[in-house]
Amino acid sequence: MTRLRIANGTVVDPMARTATRLDVLVEDGRIAAVEPGDQIAAEAETYDARGCLVVPGLVDMHVHLREPGYEYKETIATGAAAAVAGGVTSVACMANTNPVNDSSAVTRFILERAAEARSARVYPIGAVSVGLAGTQLAEFGEMRRAGIVAVSDDGVPIMDAGLMRRALEYAKLFDLLVIAHEEDACLRCDGVMNEGLTSVRLGLRGSPAAAEELMVARDIALVELTGGRLHVAHVSTARSVAMIREARGRGLGVSAEATPHHLFLTEEAVAEYDGNAKMAPPLRTRADVEALRAGLADGTIEAIATDHAPHHPDEKDCEFDQAANGIVGLETALGLGLRLVAEGVVDLPALVARMTVGPARLLGIPAGTLAVGAAADVTVIDPERRWKIAARSFRSKSRNTPFDGWDLQGKAVATFVGGALVYEDRTTAPPLRVAS
Repeated sequence: MTRLRIANGTVVDPMARTATRLDVLVEDGRIAAVEPGDQIAAEAETYDARGCLVVPGLVDMHVHLREPGYEYKETIATGAAAAVAGGVTSVACMANTNPVNDSSAVTRFILERAAEARSARVYPIGAVSVGLAGTQLAEFGEMRRAGIVAVSDDGVPIMDAGLMRRALEYAKLFDLLVIAHEEDACLRCDGVMNEGLTSVRLGLRGSPAAAEELMVARDIALVELTGGRLHVAHVSTARSVAMIREARGRGLGVSAEATPHHLFLTEEAVAEYDGNAKMAPPLRTRADVEALRAGLADGTIEAIATDHAPHHPDEKDCEFDQAANGIVGLETALGLGLRLVAEGVVDLPALVARMTVGPARLLGIPAGTLAVGAAADVTVIDPERRWKIAARSFRSKSRNTPFDGWDLQGKAVATFVGGALVYEDRTTAPPLRVAS
């Protein structure tokens, strides 16, 4: 039997909302005990986490790993390496690959590549429609048996309300969450940033907040009709948050996630025409940011998800109108989340909940917990570690982030998956890891 003791750390339990000095004992890749150190007598290799936080491995429910088809942007191996460097042990990857993940064959390919990487756990998300074309439902059952955990046409709004209704009904049969990219493509039209005074001043075509809000309202009505489960991806407007809050108050199966970039940045980030600030949905106003933060605090928004979207430099370093949408985020989400704690938006247990048990529960995956018997996916965080985001040093293949150069405090210094150390910040001194 192999044993590991993660000793002397402060264990943050997002369910109990506690932070307590405890040791975590791992036996054969699973949590065997979480108790005061003097109550654990077993001999074990020891990882000294003194001065650090010990939390369940983080879960990111919205990631683009690009493989198959776009390996020049990211691969499953490089994306998983970026994940564990950010303290993320479980990622759910979207279906907009080439070929699209709309069949069991592509689902199995992703899982095989993930197993070869021997890093973060990868959970595929299947397409709602064949080829993301929005006309014919994909085979949810076949993909579910192969290993998908949700369905989404993320990146492409489902404009056909009848198809969305059928998707919600069909997904119920397999207990699958439908994750929606909520933008009315007709109203968004060719908009490249938020519509408002800033877009007028910059001379850029705008996409109104209503493009998102109309689709959120439509799909909440469809949830009420079908009894399905809807998850609003990358929610970005105050009115969307209010509608989701009201729907949840009525007991409807509606959930939402927010991205770090929508929680920190406004449309003013576009002022220098930096392609790294081009998103879909776009960055909104300060009032929208404050509403998202309030929704995160009161639980309306159950998950922080990065929408990690790697792009080649040529796809970002071009005219703003032509730049691709998206940002990489796996290696920066934790540090930015801890900044939310420092700013008083949420407390530490709530942040950990939004980055662990919240997304795990929505996807129905065995993650986000340090309960005895659970897989030993553990993240060790040095809350005092000060560091500067340096895109050039990312483990991701891509560098597209508007956060480059930001100063943060708090960083993952060790990441364990199934009890195996898959990432260690070797700049930490003295080394935390010692043999017993």
